[in-house]
Amino acid sequence: MADPASVAKVKFPPDLRPPFPRFRCYQRFAQDLNPLAEQPTYTDPYALEKELRKVQALMKLEQQEDLEQFKIKSAQATIAERQKRGLTWYPVKITSEDIGFGGKLVLELERQGGGGLHLFQVGKNAALFGNIPGRSGSDRPTLSGVITSVKRNKILLATTKEDLPDWVDEGKLGVDLTFDEVSYREMEYALGKVMGAYDSRLAELRDVLLGAKPARYKPEAEATLYYPSPLNQSQLAAVRHVLAAQDVAIIHGPPGTGKTTTLVQAILETIRRERRVLVCAPSNTAVDLLTEKLAERGVNVIRMGNPSRVSDLLLQHTLDAQIMNHKSYAELRSMRQTAEQYREEAGKFKRHFGWEEREQRRQLKQQAHDLLQESDQLERYITEDLLEQVQVITCTLVGASNRAIRHLTYETVFIDEAAQALEPGCWIPISKANRVVLAGDHQQLPPTVKSEKAAAQGLRETLFEKCIRRQPDTARMLEVQYRMHEQIMEFSSEQFYEGRLKAAPSVAHADLPAYDLRFAPDTAVEFLDTAGFGFQEITIEESRSTANPEEADLLLKRLAQLLEAYDQADHEADLLTIGVIAPYRAQINYLKDAIEENDELVGLLEHRMLSVGTVDAFQGQERDIIAISLTRSNPQGEIGFLSDIRRMNVGMTRARRKLLLVGDSSTLGAHPFYKAFLDYVESIGAYRTAWELQ
Repeated sequence: MADPASVAKVKFPPDLRPPFPRFRCYQRFAQDLNPLAEQPTYTDPYALEKELRKVQALMKLEQQEDLEQFKIKSAQATIAERQKRGLTWYPVKITSEDIGFGGKLVLELERQGGGGLHLFQVGKNAALFGNIPGRSGSDRPTLSGVITSVKRNKILLATTKEDLPDWVDEGKLGVDLTFDEVSYREMEYALGKVMGAYDSRLAELRDVLLGAKPARYKPEAEATLYYPSPLNQSQLAAVRHVLAAQDVAIIHGPPGTGKTTTLVQAILETIRRERRVLVCAPSNTAVDLLTEKLAERGVNVIRMGNPSRVSDLLLQHTLDAQIMNHKSYAELRSMRQTAEQYREEAGKFKRHFGWEEREQRRQLKQQAHDLLQESDQLERYITEDLLEQVQVITCTLVGASNRAIRHLTYETVFIDEAAQALEPGCWIPISKANRVVLAGDHQQLPPTVKSEKAAAQGLRETLFEKCIRRQPDTARMLEVQYRMHEQIMEFSSEQFYEGRLKAAPSVAHADLPAYDLRFAPDTAVEFLDTAGFGFQEITIEESRSTANPEEADLLLKRLAQLLEAYDQADHEADLLTIGVIAPYRAQINYLKDAIEENDELVGLLEHRMLSVGTVDAFQGQERDIIAISLTRSNPQGEIGFLSDIRRMNVGMTRARRKLLLVGDSSTLGAHPFYKAFLDYVESIGAYRTAWELQ
């Protein structure tokens, strides 16, 4: 067998074998100078390793692009701008100092005034900085560290130094998130484990998920359900499919089909059979939602990491809160308070003192250090005790490598929003699993990829998408949707879901007149055509964005006309909600400004009944009325972002009662998706021209 050291430019963690030893292909890898080569077919015996090597190379491109963008944004942004983006706390106050592992300083930092969502979470790199008069930007002094705890307006920063620098007393202090190398490092490590897996459960899961081996299932008839539930037949079939799966199961949840409800039910049934499961998602928001739903059902759940929605329900399920409620916490607190007293005593000695004072200070610091080490051991015991009793651990994908749980393995790992997760991120929790359940919808928004080159070469293709395409039998699709009027649903169903979606009776005919009889009878879908009207798009060169002011004005005119009959005073308990969507930031900005000057609509904006944004801003949300400005109008028939039809699927399916689209059919009609949509609106009598509004 070839020596791993002989493989050209290949580095692996010391505890891992080289990739896929059974293929005996190290020499071939050494000769493969282009890991971004064309995607292999599965007749090639080296296909899986080529594929994973390509994913690894694409992640390197993504990391480089992410770092470059971070540097540019950081260099140009003011402190206030970074605060707004959730990357900075300013000003902060040092509320306590402790000695951590290796004698390094651990600071408790509290942001003054509090407020605002942020991206601070355990495990992220951060730096304390001094905003000193006369020094700015890269000239500001910093103290680097890692965040070890986040509690509302306080964080613990484990620094790289043993003492506080003098500049902390020279000006106001702040703390910045620095570039997130942790996520990339964990994804790289997980990919290394997957490529190095041999004759193990991870190797089997890798081969099944990537389509090289068939997935195995027990008979679904054996999957007796213990918990009564109001699930429909397709949801129950998905739960039974999860219970029958021996390797992997996929819950495919189109818009409004109750994916989260089904997933929670599948988790409940699973923990009835297994001691402890891991539930992950790529976003904190999705993790929070699942944590709340499970807690409401009485599940003993621990939320690792930092909740993005700061609610009492979520906070009480964090690991920190559970530790504070543990019977041994009083002893832990007492030990740390005593250690802090020793440190304060040691700090009273001045720089010029004799041997006895120096020795006394040394002994006090040593006693503090010893006590802190004992308290750390006690905290590890408390943590292990809690994790032994917990039924469900929830976290982000990268959070699965949190130091408190990274040693754990699970019979089942659930990954929600898997169709929005980068493949390397999914391998982090999968590497700890005996079987995997993926939930999501690959016909909605893909993962965000910052490198255009990496995206073009396939980094947006998720593990969910690969598995459902290569092994269709792994998936069960939810077929009844509870959000949309059937006219809104029908086009999406035909285009993306083989016509299998059905509208639940409660929503099938729930249009605007069903909400309030004062609304005029109309179709639930409406397309307003601007062709021949001379509404030409404008390109904003500075931002490379596109706007179409006249089309925006027409959309708002029609929206105001629709809402003439609406009186919000009659609907205080169920206010109408409206979303205005456009694919371009320049068009969004114009729409916002125009609404501010529109007497009929500005009140809705002030009462938060109306919101404006791109499709991405509405992912996972819904509104009674969705109005979309398609924006593009040009003689060349160029449609840019609109060609991403999955994004348009998301936009259209946010609507419950009314979907209004405004666009130029002569520009859109050359694309088969929009041609099909134009045919659809004509077939249901929903096509109108802009001339009709004059």
